[in-house]
Amino acid sequence: MTSVGDYSTDRTNGHSNIFRHEKCDAYLLIHLETVLGEGFRTFLYFLGLAYCFIGLSAITARFFRSMESVVKHSRTVETIDPLTSMKIVKNEKVWNYTIADITLLAFGTSFPQISLATIDAIRNIGEKYAGGLGPGTLVGSAAFDLFPIHAVCVMVPKAGELKKISDIGVWLVELFWSFWAYIWLYIILEVWTPNVVTLWESILTVLQFGLLLIHAYAQDKHWPYLSLPLERVERPEEWVPAEAAKYRPLDKVQVTTGHFYQNLAVEDVIESSTPLSDNIIPEASDILSIWKHQFVDALMLESAESRKLDNLYLRVARIFWQSLLLPWKFLFAFVPPYQIAHGWIAFIFSLIFISGIAYIVTKLTDLISCVTGINPYVIAFTALASGTSWPDLVASKIAAERQLTADSAIANITCSNSVNIYIGIGVPWLIDTLYNYIAYKEPLRIDNAEGLSFSLLVFFSTSVACIGVLVLRRLTIGAELGGPRLWAWVTCIFFMLLWLIFIVLSSLRVSGVI
Repeated sequence: MTSVGDYSTDRTNGHSNIFRHEKCDAYLLIHLETVLGEGFRTFLYFLGLAYCFIGLSAITARFFRSMESVVKHSRTVETIDPLTSMKIVKNEKVWNYTIADITLLAFGTSFPQISLATIDAIRNIGEKYAGGLGPGTLVGSAAFDLFPIHAVCVMVPKAGELKKISDIGVWLVELFWSFWAYIWLYIILEVWTPNVVTLWESILTVLQFGLLLIHAYAQDKHWPYLSLPLERVERPEEWVPAEAAKYRPLDKVQVTTGHFYQNLAVEDVIESSTPLSDNIIPEASDILSIWKHQFVDALMLESAESRKLDNLYLRVARIFWQSLLLPWKFLFAFVPPYQIAHGWIAFIFSLIFISGIAYIVTKLTDLISCVTGINPYVIAFTALASGTSWPDLVASKIAAERQLTADSAIANITCSNSVNIYIGIGVPWLIDTLYNYIAYKEPLRIDNAEGLSFSLLVFFSTSVACIGVLVLRRLTIGAELGGPRLWAWVTCIFFMLLWLIFIVLSSLRVSGVI
């Protein structure tokens, strides 16, 4: 199969034209694709790209549910009261919520971008120039995270409802490392070693993710000298508030070696959106029944709720949408139920599926660039960044809907941007710089570094305006999300305008127009 990434770019003056007119002999599945007209091929590849983005959206909901199960896991701790000498038994959460937001939530939802950048780096091993899709996608993804996702989250609460950040100190720490990540990237590209990346710069980039974790945890625990003197207010006990379960009366209850085993009706377990409690362990037969029901549910084109609709056109539209989702839903039904192993197996399987879809997305975007001649960086900034950031949008929207505060919804945005640089760019660059150091004793060269640096400056400038609006909302209406509908719409439109400014200026710059 012809490589879909083997086409040249004019490196004169560090940029290339938006369009190139070269025949593309690459294909996705069969060589017959090359016989089709360029316009029709472009349409098919964009259609496939859109369908992959639908798949990413579908798997994100399952990923988020598994992550909730992981975070809710608790352990039994026994202590002795020093006054009464009595044993005290209590349950403690295994996960710190701040660390969960940075690792499980931000890292997980950024996995498409990380996978894409890593795949791009592995394909590029042996080349002296870094691949363009990875860095371009991650910078474009940062803009999509900061602007459109904030715009959506602002609109999520009901009219008049306010959701604010409860732990300002942790948010400021996360925000600092998010801004510093892009300043650091600019320093690498333009100050220390212009247009190249060394092995040590790659190592330092990756290590800074660890510093982010330590600093955020220190702020959460109010460590002296490492934390800001800001008090946490109104922090909920649960990462996600409990929802009313729809369990029917239990068939039987057994007590064995200190554990409670309860046989639940399968449909009750499926319908409940709340993971089973830590002291309720489903039997193996229940787990298999739940897993079986995942496949049955995947093949259903119409739910009981949809059948109650009086509007025929709306019912048909829903059936059509479910038909589009059916292949993805059936494929994702193979993900084990999140009730197993506190959600870890479902979490890992979800990431594997996300990585697989990201690989297909990489192939399709290569083909679109090859057939149309559009600069790969332009595609990376726009369609690819938006599509691979879709899990970020879905996760932040779910968090804004279900959680009592705005902490996780906004933390996912800021932390995802940090993860994109420290891991999403750091690890791929580490792979390529390490190989080049061993094989050639040379650093990794960056194609179109000037255009990428310009995009960083535009992103930094527009992000200051975005954060300024969030601060203004906090000072005026008392919350970052929600509030009066008019002001929510004004904020939403302003954030989208900032995103368009970034897209237009970045695309024109990397294409050599400005």
